[in-house]
Amino acid sequence: MRRRLPANAAPPQAEIDPPAWLRARLLHVGPEVLVLDKPAGLPVSSRAGDALERWLPSLRMGKRRDPQPAHRLDADTSGCLVLGRTAPMLARLNALFAERRARKTYWAVLRGTLRGEAGVVDAPLRKVSTRQRGWRMEAHPEGDPARTAWRVLGRAPGLTWVELCPETGRTHQLRVHCATLGAPILGDALYGGGTGGLHLLARSLALPLEPPLQVTAPVPAHMQPAIAACA
Repeated sequence: MRRRLPANAAPPQAEIDPPAWLRARLLHVGPEVLVLDKPAGLPVSSRAGDALERWLPSLRMGKRRDPQPAHRLDADTSGCLVLGRTAPMLARLNALFAERRARKTYWAVLRGTLRGEAGVVDAPLRKVSTRQRGWRMEAHPEGDPARTAWRVLGRAPGLTWVELCPETGRTHQLRVHCATLGAPILGDALYGGGTGGLHLLARSLALPLEPPLQVTAPVPAHMQPAIAACA
């Protein structure tokens, strides 16, 4: 699901004010850090089509350089994305994520029922690729270490609303780990055969800066009905 921008929208070529749709998604604006509520369907970078990187010049807001993302967020995942506004802060943010000192909390709605109320998935992940299916991640003993803590927030017939706290940051980690539990994320076509929008939200982020920074993203419209059913 790719975000459709207004028909008259054009990527900025020089520093200008952020367009209304982008300004409305700024969760935090500080002298060195921005936090954006990235919409589902908008990749951070892409060789073709719309991508957040094409709009970074409009987020300079007085700085000499474009802000840069300090971590990854899948195209179809919405929520908190941190950007560094200065080179020293970007390096510091990169170190926080690399050292696993950034606390990331996700919300997801799963297609299926989990046993128990909480647990930890400890399943190494590796990348595989085939001509027929393209690339994807899979749980495999020879993969890179990957751990995810999960907790049930609510249930409905055939659905489970969960909080996910990744202890590592592997590509597609949450999507694969949920699938290994027998309950793929709702809307996940790659790992669960689902359709519609991916029900995965980078809900909150806590960074040990000075002062500490904690930001929460709102629930996107496409996830609200399923969460309401589980509440």
